[in-house]
Amino acid sequence: MEAECELTAGWSWLYDARYVAQNPHCLVNADCLMITTYFGERKRVGRQFVAESLLDLYERHEIATSILMRGVEGFGLKHRLRTDTSLTLSEDLPGVAIAVDTRERIEAVLDEAVLASGSGLVTLERARMQTGELDPITLPAELHEATKLTVYLGRQERVYRVPAFVAVCDLLRRRGIAGASTLLGVDGTARGQRERAQFFGRNVEVPVMVIAVGSGEQIMRVLPELGGLLRQPLITLERVRICKSDGELIEAPHALPGADDDGMALWQKLMVYTSESHLYRGQPINRAIIRRLRAAGCSGATTLRCIWGFSGDHQPHGDRTFQFGRHVPTVTIIIDTPKRIAESFAIIDEFTAEHGLITSEMVPAMHTTADENSRSGLQLARHQF
Repeated sequence: MEAECELTAGWSWLYDARYVAQNPHCLVNADCLMITTYFGERKRVGRQFVAESLLDLYERHEIATSILMRGVEGFGLKHRLRTDTSLTLSEDLPGVAIAVDTRERIEAVLDEAVLASGSGLVTLERARMQTGELDPITLPAELHEATKLTVYLGRQERVYRVPAFVAVCDLLRRRGIAGASTLLGVDGTARGQRERAQFFGRNVEVPVMVIAVGSGEQIMRVLPELGGLLRQPLITLERVRICKSDGELIEAPHALPGADDDGMALWQKLMVYTSESHLYRGQPINRAIIRRLRAAGCSGATTLRCIWGFSGDHQPHGDRTFQFGRHVPTVTIIIDTPKRIAESFAIIDEFTAEHGLITSEMVPAMHTTADENSRSGLQLARHQF
């Protein structure tokens, strides 16, 4: 019974046993966990880089999907800025590694992943993973939160002679999804097999992921079309709240307590989707946010540059061979205590007065070590909201 309560804490309708029994067709896989590690790409543990240690671990355990991405700017607990705008600082850019699989398989690598991360930040989150046939899900009337859909693809995977990530973004935009961003991986696993980018090679299966946000009903309705579009679809679904869209305040982030009823710490995450062409006082919004949050004492934030995406009614855009200046989407991730997230949102609200999509979600477990002092653990908290 305790295990069931833990599962229902994050997204009650999705993890409810009665609902599963009534809709067995929609659950191709069991509930899953997602482990995300944030670190400096030059960081070593022993003789090996953190990134290499993590991906070797995920390869040995044949994790269903994992992806390693390079950030363009960020900072952590020690508030050291890493950015690609400086030749010196760009030698140690932020790195983000994500691994997704069933609860049992992620728990089997958890301790080793924490050790491999060194002084990096590690989060553990619940999600629903689906593969194979993607059928629609009928939502209960009381569901009011939005849904984050993540689609895992191969870099050179094609749909009707166009890149699969382009086809997925086009479909999502036509179906009224609030926004989608495509993130490029440089290493990872796909269906348990290691897929590492190589200088000479087609890199067909090197992972990319499309993160999309929309209403629960919109996301669920588009699942069968995604299933028909892709050869071997692998997706995850998570509960989020859309806070802002194109400058319009929709709802403040969740007002979470600092701990659950058992005293387990709760954490919170904001994700800011914008573009490098969107400026605040002459500076890209994502860079202005990073610098202001760092000055304000936020625990950490990381910006990832996307290769393709859209927000609202705007046309999908991304990197092109011939263009002046960068016009690519970006995603900035901020993780902190609920109290500091509320303070951070007040700052971010100022920078996104006209542009940007902002979401909020609960993080049930986080671990980081700074100066050898552990700040928290990776036992999942339970909180119904």
